[in-house]
Amino acid sequence: MPAPVFRPVRVRIDLAALRRNHAVARRHAGGAGIWSVLKANAYGHGLMRAARALADDADGFALVEFEGAMALRDAGLRQPILMMEGFYGPQEVPLHAAQGLVPVLHRPEQVHWLLHSPGSFSLPVYLKLNTGMNRLGFDEPEFRAALDALANSSRVAGITLMTHFADADESSGIGDQMARLGAMRGDLSYPLCLANSAALLRFPEAVGDWVRPGIMLYGSSPFPAMASADSLGLAPVMTLEAEVIAVRDIVAGDRVGYGGTFVADRSMRIGIVACGYGDGYPRHAPTGTPVFVDGEPAETVGRVSMDKLCVDLSACPGATVGSVVTLWGRGLPADTVAASAGTISYEIFCALAARVPVVEEGLG
Repeated sequence: MPAPVFRPVRVRIDLAALRRNHAVARRHAGGAGIWSVLKANAYGHGLMRAARALADDADGFALVEFEGAMALRDAGLRQPILMMEGFYGPQEVPLHAAQGLVPVLHRPEQVHWLLHSPGSFSLPVYLKLNTGMNRLGFDEPEFRAALDALANSSRVAGITLMTHFADADESSGIGDQMARLGAMRGDLSYPLCLANSAALLRFPEAVGDWVRPGIMLYGSSPFPAMASADSLGLAPVMTLEAEVIAVRDIVAGDRVGYGGTFVADRSMRIGIVACGYGDGYPRHAPTGTPVFVDGEPAETVGRVSMDKLCVDLSACPGATVGSVVTLWGRGLPADTVAASAGTISYEIFCALAARVPVVEEGLG
């Protein structure tokens, strides 16, 4: 029997919303294939639950963790899996072949490992070009040397060219990188995999043959300063909520929380909420970060502690012990909370702690 859960904090994962967001990606992708990005435990949403929810919709899954790919295979999921950082060592080459994984090759050593690995197999590969991100990827002339070696090897079942955009979510856009890609590619006719969420939503010219949506699948905007998730047709998948476990009346001059960083300027009711940075709520979220209490807007006060945070109940006169506080999700975009805390929704999703119980919703 599972252990009973008493502490009143939980995260709701709406799997129907995940599928609807995938449908938005599909509309933007047109006829291109979709690698549904499930790295980092599906951006904190749960690798297996996200993969199962998308099993009938996804053309393939994209990860960086080999153990995650093995978990998908062990669960019987047979879609192609793109390994976005490729092999980390030569011993992984036959494992990729045995499990039908598609490696992204971004440095010469990986090409060497593939071509000189023992055994008989043939793998499709992605060859990553550095067009300006300057993280992973081949520069000229390494790119042409790698391409020639791969194109002439029986170990390679097919080649797709790939790059990653540094500014698809910024005003500068992708023009410079697309130009550099064109120069590197020349008259080559290999398939292309270019667009992340931001490029998929903003730049149709970057769709190519395969796309790699990540954050949009989970209901956040890849460029919240330009467009909200709602305006893009995206719905929140994760809702973090907790309950008020105590209410305190304070007067002007009273301090709240560690360091007394909040000092009341009037008489107030303060609600103490069973959620803190030990649950994944950002510790650096300042006083004034928005929350909802029983559906009414409110704000945090004082420092976030490990297991608790405090909210101003002045605008919620009916709130009491047991009132439900939405920290982000339905009605309160994670992008809004992240902006208040000086971070991005990707980080707060991935920071969700294992101790928070999960309630799956949306699919029968």
